[in-house]
Amino acid sequence: MLLRSLITLFFLLLPLGAIADTYKLLYTAQIDPDSGMARVEIALDGKSLPQKLSMNLSSGRYSDVESDQPLELKKDRAIWRPEGPKARLSYKFTINNQKNSGSYDSRITRDWALLRSDKLIAPMSVTSKGVRSKAELQLELPEGWSAALPYPEIGKLRYRLTDPGRRFVRPKGWMIVGKIGSRQDIIAGIDTKVAAPLGQDIHRQDTLAFLNWNLPEIEKVFPKFPKHLLIVSAGDPMWRGGLSGTRSLFMHADRPLISGNRTSSMIHELVHVGTGIRSGDKQSDWIVEGLAEFYSVEILRRSGGISQRRYDETMDKLAEWGREAPSLLVRRSSGPVTARAAGVMRELDSEIRKASGGKASIDDVARGLAEKRGEVTLERFRQLAEEAAGGPVQALTIENLDDIDR
Repeated sequence: MLLRSLITLFFLLLPLGAIADTYKLLYTAQIDPDSGMARVEIALDGKSLPQKLSMNLSSGRYSDVESDQPLELKKDRAIWRPEGPKARLSYKFTINNQKNSGSYDSRITRDWALLRSDKLIAPMSVTSKGVRSKAELQLELPEGWSAALPYPEIGKLRYRLTDPGRRFVRPKGWMIVGKIGSRQDIIAGIDTKVAAPLGQDIHRQDTLAFLNWNLPEIEKVFPKFPKHLLIVSAGDPMWRGGLSGTRSLFMHADRPLISGNRTSSMIHELVHVGTGIRSGDKQSDWIVEGLAEFYSVEILRRSGGISQRRYDETMDKLAEWGREAPSLLVRRSSGPVTARAAGVMRELDSEIRKASGGKASIDDVARGLAEKRGEVTLERFRQLAEEAAGGPVQALTIENLDDIDR
């Protein structure tokens, strides 16, 4: 009787949706270098399935959408109404994606392909009632090809996908397949892999060594940093910079681990991975980029990568460059705007430490943003800063962010 009562109490205390029906969700991606395409199949299997999936095809990279179940094709959308217990839908995805500059942020050659898995699967909104997916990804590759993804491999080229809080789980983050080389290590409890095409001048071991010095310091700021991290790299004609993704990032082969001005693009992108934040309005991108740029120098100082004197010189030069930006409250943060934003972060850190008697710092603010991830606004940023400082902060007044006379 007591056991039955305890079991009943357990289920009553479970949050709504915790006993949701589960169905199997299998993505299969067949990569074909001859056509430059991937053939993607989405297979659902379960007693209860989502009622409707609305796929966004507006990028123009998805074609030949087919299903033997109800499917409505509109101009930029495909509306799929799967009927259980099994349902399948397939389409083709164009892997190459060339930017206006002529470089690529997604590329396939005869020997390898580098892309974001969240582009491979078309963006979609899903209508479901109390059902959750148990998702996996299966890759089908040419003979002799291998793969690296920021997910645990549970079989040959088969990966378990996770996305806490999401009922319909999609793969996310960078991936590389083909004739590739990789180096792997466990750093601060993080399963870390560096992968790139064979034959390119990629310093995988140097990158791992750099991460061994600096990733533990990043993890101290962001204790919920993903437990799997993939860094992919390639040379021209890939985009000549760094781009973060979920549990992963891309870094062009020619980007130094530490630049001549003593900032680090690698750490900058790792901070993006750690925070998982993006601008929530037209005036908040400076927060996203300013935090990443500030920590790109601060983490090097903490790890001993640069001295205090070099750190001060670098931050002073960023502040000087930042004077070219009349305002931080702009849609996109880059160049002098990001440099000025990094200076504001330094001011904010100093102000919080002083106001709290050294008990708090900008780390508490960054950690608070990373806790919720998603969109960030100046209001939310200021709220976290004032909580850390115990009162209003001068560094985040509008006069300090938008002073055209500076």
